[in-house]
Amino acid sequence: MTAIAIDDEPIALEVIKSHASKVPFVELKATFTNAFEAVAYLQKYKIDLLFLDIKMPDISGIEFFKSLSSPPMVVFTTAYSEHAVEGFEVDAVDYLLKPFSLSRFLKACTKANELLSLKNGNAKNEDYLFVKDGYEQVKVLYNDILYIEASGNYLNIFLTRNQKLMTRSTINDILLQLPESIFTRVHRSYIVANSKVSRYNKQSVFIDLVEIPIGNTYHFVAK
Repeated sequence: MTAIAIDDEPIALEVIKSHASKVPFVELKATFTNAFEAVAYLQKYKIDLLFLDIKMPDISGIEFFKSLSSPPMVVFTTAYSEHAVEGFEVDAVDYLLKPFSLSRFLKACTKANELLSLKNGNAKNEDYLFVKDGYEQVKVLYNDILYIEASGNYLNIFLTRNQKLMTRSTINDILLQLPESIFTRVHRSYIVANSKVSRYNKQSVFIDLVEIPIGNTYHFVAK
């Protein structure tokens, strides 16, 4: 996974360099103390991950990231915890509060690497996916999913043991991550786990006592 780092403090960049050198799946290609100098690099080279300080001279990290036409994944680094909400709003992979340890840095890199695998389509060969819950990426086993419901810009993922996750995503995006042999979209707003369906008819499928409608352009076939 290729990465660059932008921070107006050289010492902060040295910390990132040191940590990145110890993470075998991260290749830190370049570092910049000037955000505008990084633009030329990003226009020339494609990278997977950006470590980006939020509070910088001339332009904030949030503003800089929003200005990118094809932004990579981003991990924000800052000494100011009040910026965390802003980072969440632009779908940052993680938010590292300075000074951060190698173990915390590794956790952020692992999240990014998992997301990169999802984007490359590798997750369908596994038995889980990662979904964003607040500021964290949470591993969800396919076998624990009962059904998924779209609600505006969010998804409700209903799990076994009466658990539920809410994540900011679309039903089309999550459908790309789910194996077709295990899940079926039965409605514009619903995806069901095939093995969890107890009965069905032309209008509905049932998961325990929950009735889920089948849309006019969809159908369900037991697998």
